[in-house]
Amino acid sequence: MTKYDETSIKILEGLEAVRKRPGMYIGSTDKRGLHHLVWEIVDNAIDEIINGYGNYIKIVLHGDGSITIADNGRGVPIGMHESGKSTPEVIYTILHAGGKFESGNYKVSGGLHGVGASVVNALSSKMDVLIYRDGVISNIRFTDGGKVESPLKKVGDSNKTGTVVTFMPDYTIFKNCSFSYTTICERMQESAFLIPSVTIEVIDEESKREVKYHYDDGLTNFVEYINDGKNTLHKVLNFSGTKNDIEVNVALQYTDTYNENIVSFVNNVKTSDGGTHEVGFKTGITKAFNDYVKNNNLIKGKDNTFDGSDVREGLTAVINLRIPEASLQFEGQTKGKLGTPEARSITESITYEKIKFFLEENKEIALNIVEKALKSKVAREAARKAREEARNGKGKNKLEKNLSGKLAPATTKNGKINELFLVEGDSAGGSAKSGRDRKFQAILPLRGKVINAEKTSVEEILKNEEINTIIHTIGAGLGSDFIVEDSAYDKVIIMTDADVDGSHIQILLLTFFYRFMRPLIEAGKLYIAKPPLYKIDYGKKHFYAYSDEERYKIVSENTGKPDISRNKGLGEMNPDELWDTTMNPDTRTLIRVNINDASLAEKRVNVLMGDKVEPRKEWIEENIIFTMEDNYRVE
Repeated sequence: MTKYDETSIKILEGLEAVRKRPGMYIGSTDKRGLHHLVWEIVDNAIDEIINGYGNYIKIVLHGDGSITIADNGRGVPIGMHESGKSTPEVIYTILHAGGKFESGNYKVSGGLHGVGASVVNALSSKMDVLIYRDGVISNIRFTDGGKVESPLKKVGDSNKTGTVVTFMPDYTIFKNCSFSYTTICERMQESAFLIPSVTIEVIDEESKREVKYHYDDGLTNFVEYINDGKNTLHKVLNFSGTKNDIEVNVALQYTDTYNENIVSFVNNVKTSDGGTHEVGFKTGITKAFNDYVKNNNLIKGKDNTFDGSDVREGLTAVINLRIPEASLQFEGQTKGKLGTPEARSITESITYEKIKFFLEENKEIALNIVEKALKSKVAREAARKAREEARNGKGKNKLEKNLSGKLAPATTKNGKINELFLVEGDSAGGSAKSGRDRKFQAILPLRGKVINAEKTSVEEILKNEEINTIIHTIGAGLGSDFIVEDSAYDKVIIMTDADVDGSHIQILLLTFFYRFMRPLIEAGKLYIAKPPLYKIDYGKKHFYAYSDEERYKIVSENTGKPDISRNKGLGEMNPDELWDTTMNPDTRTLIRVNINDASLAEKRVNVLMGDKVEPRKEWIEENIIFTMEDNYRVE
């Protein structure tokens, strides 16, 4: 038995706590957590700029895995701190030490807790800080997670101001991770949209790629970028307002699509989980439209109001609030959700007034949007009625007809453990049905063509037999009426052949789920199965390879002549093989589908699945490498 007494209680000194539990400070130690280190340092540079100091940020990815972030702000203070240490040493080694706790230093700030720079240092094997301030250049270096390797010292003279931070992440913590030029560029482009005064440069030394971002029209350019390639109903509406020192900036535009896309920020930090400002915006715009239709008697009958989802159909909006430090409340260090209560009523009030004025001044545009919202209202009510009928058994015959001869259900009805496999064709469906664990795994073979949901209305979606069957099988509704808690399955798994046709079915299904069952993705319940590409036999020894690299590795590690067969399809595998390689929870590999960036996901789906060919062609030429074997990889 392990001894538990007073000697068991440990106090983690300094940055040791961060290294012991990094997830508490940066969310994870995967690629997302690695890039969070960059965002923490960049946020400090952005805080300088939005408070009027500096206008340039430069990021350089080095070939050795380190990264440099430079700005031309005021530069970190270099005097001695009251603690007896140099101020830079305090900032980069002490948690909750920074200039954002003292009122007056920063009017607004994204770096709320003052732990960013020190956490980055704690999770780095090396950090070098060069400071341009007070006419001199100063340098301090750290090693091994925040230990001072070289104390602050003068290294030159300069009239420039700013801070240059170079750090090497500790790759024993961030295993199998590396910085992504594309990921950093996407985030920096976003920041440039939000701050019209800034220029941001990103350089990748290894690939010799570089780019500069600068936008004069800020949020308007951002919405235009998201909606590029879509048919829009009007020019971008941009409005702002300030109450109680909280500044609200919004740009929005309606398109002829069927989805909404709202991206929000606070002090230029993305609030990917929304918060009080998003709630206020949604309430304000719904109220403005309902007052408009009521005052103009545009909806007849008893139910003459719109649901929020009706007025947001086809809406793209970017919201950016600037909130003083004293009022700022994020939920969690990763700042994914705004908690400031006051932000809700202020955003609602400003949105309501501005949208109300816009509708009154632009009658033709207003009527077009109202007509679109009315169609959404009718489709939503029809979908809800069908769902209620299915629930109450009134639509039982129709439901049974949809599922008859298709769905092989699980024997238990536990929505917390059951899995639904969407399988390509009857042949693969037969192998999957025979190989599965009947207790908790259901199989739904898809026989007909899956419709492209990017170009389809709710009415058309409901007419498509394959999609209609999926909707009834999952049993949680559709669109704004989708309730993820009602899903009959904990995992919905797309299982298709490892070929071009299988990939096409995959992306069609992913587009449908993204457009009409997005909460399923956000809840982490949608997956892609990964069947093997090759079977490699050495007599009685059998191996499966899921990539060309794995195939080469297996062949190099074994002696003798291998019998290598390319997996032609799921239907070609016997049930035991399919179970062992693709369906067994103990041995399979599943890819969880997630949405890390709503605006980027929107852009990708629109480019790949939308009507316009040229943007899709450009993306394919830039990102796909084709080989003679018709294999491909995405850069």
